[in-house]
Amino acid sequence: MQQALDFRGESAALAELVALLSDNDFAQATLFKRWSINNILRHLHVWNIAASLSLTDEVAFAAFVKQMAAGIQGGRLHDFEETYLEGLSGRELCAAWTQQFEATAQQFSAADHKQRVKWVGPDMSAISSITARLMESWAHGQAVYDALGVERQDTDRIGNIVRLGINTFGWTYKNRRMPVPEVMPYVRLVAPSGTIWEYGEVSDCERIEGSATEFCQTVTQCRNIGDTALKVTGPTASEWMCMAQCFAGPPNDPPAVGMRRRA
Repeated sequence: MQQALDFRGESAALAELVALLSDNDFAQATLFKRWSINNILRHLHVWNIAASLSLTDEVAFAAFVKQMAAGIQGGRLHDFEETYLEGLSGRELCAAWTQQFEATAQQFSAADHKQRVKWVGPDMSAISSITARLMESWAHGQAVYDALGVERQDTDRIGNIVRLGINTFGWTYKNRRMPVPEVMPYVRLVAPSGTIWEYGEVSDCERIEGSATEFCQTVTQCRNIGDTALKVTGPTASEWMCMAQCFAGPPNDPPAVGMRRRA
């Protein structure tokens, strides 16, 4: 399953970024809800474990969900994650997360992409599950790159996130109980390799064009559309880019202009 290899590649790039950090460095706050690098890696690690359990052990996954539901009552998600990992932090956390994402990637790479797996929300296919892990690793990783002042050099594996952003056009509206526009705007993006990626019917009235990386940053809400150079034309395209959300959960608003940026 190529998406599993892409998940591994994105995770490995983030692991390389933080490999030389000291234990104290991992306590540095990021601009994502003031989560520290420890918070982010714990979050990725716990839900990579959950994805593995959903694929390989449905009973164990159900027990995890029950434990998680009890753990977040009256608290925050990352408090549960810290408790679940028994306070693991710093370089030891990085090592455990690295070992787990390697295992998760291996498990999914050998899986039937149509296999149905349980999740906290609706069931999904194995290929959708690992694509979600790729998206979340990339999106949360952005906060770490930003905090460390490093400009990420993306590869065409972000095409998975672009497609997720495209496929959740209608869901973004439904999630907010808004009528879905009849036609999705035309999207024309330049991939990291320079390849042109196009989606939807060509239109001069409703279109989004520019960097595939900036499109991914917008649909994952790592950036406000106003902090990108994407060219957005038309009322539907503008509305979509101001609330695009390719991840599950209740409606979330993107960060304010200038709120999330590279240090």
